Amino acid sequence: MPEFTDTSSPGTCIFCKLVAGELPSARVFEDDLTLAFMDLGQVNPGHVLVATRRHAATLFETTEDEAAAVMRVAWRLARAARTAFAPEGLNLFQANGRVAEQTVNHFHMHVLPRNTGDGLHLTWPRPEPGPEALQRYAGQLREALNAA
Repeated sequence: MPEFTDTSSPGTCIFCKLVAGELPSARVFEDDLTLAFMDLGQVNPGHVLVATRRHAATLFETTEDEAAAVMRVAWRLARAARTAFAPEGLNLFQANGRVAEQTVNHFHMHVLPRNTGDGLHLTWPRPEPGPEALQRYAGQLREALNAA
């Protein structure tokens, strides 16, 4: 199984520096496990990042509690963004590893209000492998879940 190698460390990670207060940020929310702050590159008003306080490069390095806390905060911020900015829609986006286009090696989730014509396009091919392949994939995942 390919591994994503974290090239940063808590001492050099930009998000760790934000968590520690060593860099300025527009903080929106924080608790024991997370920090939410405005993304410098606002796709639309209200674009927020929710990061773990503890350095973890990807989802696979977080604890279940940290991952759940990030999602809980993202849910709260999505509802707040809907009230504050009245977007037409909203994406939650989270990437793990270079091939998934992760750009900061610290686990985080984008809460991204969306509006028609905002220039962001999330598209991918749809090969539709067929019912037999889908059943095989489901079996592989069930097996992995049971082994965990």
